[in-house]
Amino acid sequence: MLDRPAHIEETPETFTGNRGLDQEEPLLFEIGRLDATGVDLDEAPQITPRLGGLERKDAIGLPGLTEPETMRHYVRLSRKNYSIDAGLYPLGSCTMKHNPRLNEKMARLEGFADIHPLQPVSTVQGALALMQTLADWLMTLTGMHAVALSPKAGAHGELCGMMAIKSAIAARGEGATRNVVLIPQSAHGTNPATAALLGFSVRVAPAAEDGTVRADSVRAALGPDVAAIMLTNPNTCGLFEREIAEIAEAVHEAGAYFYCDGANFNAIAGVARPGDFGVDAMHINLHKTFSTPHGGGGPGAGPVVLSKRLAPFAPVPFIRRDGEKLALVEHAEGTQSFGRMTAFHGQMGMFVRALAYMLAHGGDGIAQASKDAVLSANYVRASLREVMSQPFGDRPCMHEVLFDDAWLKGTGVTTLDFAKAMIDEGYHPMTMYFPLVVHGAMLIEPTESESKASLDLFIATLRDLVKSAKEGDTKRFAEAPRFAPRRRVDETLAARKPVLRWSVG
Repeated sequence: MLDRPAHIEETPETFTGNRGLDQEEPLLFEIGRLDATGVDLDEAPQITPRLGGLERKDAIGLPGLTEPETMRHYVRLSRKNYSIDAGLYPLGSCTMKHNPRLNEKMARLEGFADIHPLQPVSTVQGALALMQTLADWLMTLTGMHAVALSPKAGAHGELCGMMAIKSAIAARGEGATRNVVLIPQSAHGTNPATAALLGFSVRVAPAAEDGTVRADSVRAALGPDVAAIMLTNPNTCGLFEREIAEIAEAVHEAGAYFYCDGANFNAIAGVARPGDFGVDAMHINLHKTFSTPHGGGGPGAGPVVLSKRLAPFAPVPFIRRDGEKLALVEHAEGTQSFGRMTAFHGQMGMFVRALAYMLAHGGDGIAQASKDAVLSANYVRASLREVMSQPFGDRPCMHEVLFDDAWLKGTGVTTLDFAKAMIDEGYHPMTMYFPLVVHGAMLIEPTESESKASLDLFIATLRDLVKSAKEGDTKRFAEAPRFAPRRRVDETLAARKPVLRWSVG
């Protein structure tokens, strides 16, 4: 293992609040001048108000800054961000993987970056061909029969898949009786939320002691009122559901459908096809498996693949070949489609990035990425298993490894303390306290893009933190983070009494 660098002493306070290149950055309202602007504007013409007395009476109060001040503000803020471009991002379940710059270059090509969703279809044949090619790749990799590209993210994709299932059940005349969805204890919170949003009741499918779901427990929970099961594979504990084919068989025998949460498809892409397991619907997070940006709440994409049984119920719009040309089917009339989920056909930039990734890797490269992700997680697991505890025993994991806080017992250090100390070492913390079925959970996903040297340094850092915790160095943890731009905040107070607006006082 690598030696830990010499410990950095606490730096003294400075007049500016800066510490070397760790610069203090106030709010725009604090550095701007309310009576000035960095842009020359003509005097506004006199107008006759037409707002019926509702027009603004006071100054708008926006801060005025020069161009250099504005630029420096946002550059300084950007340097406070932790990103995959800055270092290893070990968030389990979220998959913060490297986004190749080639993908970004392709997404900015003229003809992709500049098109508009309301353009005539005849002028965007190339874009439709790209979408059709992407759909073919997704269906090939999953072994499914249809794909809906319009969903904007994972949860939106879940909604799409479950709406297709609900429509299929209604078409059988069982809409009033099949109103229960089975969901494992370790599922993502969006699963029960999606089911409830569509009017289903949720029934828990218990997990066995090893963290996986057994076919026998699913059979015991099935009945004529069950519409579907929502199961993640690999599951949220980073484990492969070994009885998934038997579970699918039981679900189908009971007349229900199998929805697979595709959040962790990046562990098996190119290696195993969900369609072969008996899956009926699955969303795919393009950012997790095919290296598109997470989107920050913006340009996400969560395509949904559907089995032959559910393909007729796919939402519009979808692409259909019309002779030599491609057409977008925009209306559900005359089909069994459940209708439209969103105004347009998806996020074009994400489609370009995902297909660029697929074409650059090929089928064998995608499979290698999946295998490397699993290898990386197991390397971390094997390197830490003697000093940290695993809730389901020392056994191989998939793309992420799960530890609990049992090893912290008696140290006076909590999972939160441990995570805060990681910030001082230059790492974003792993996912904490999730999945909820594990006490003090620490879920680590290193991804396939990390080198062995990068993993070795990360492992050595965690081992050093473990050593400090077990030796009683509580100060290192209780006061962390010491070297971040902001120290530890009262998170309970921040959640219950957030400051949501600027006030001069």
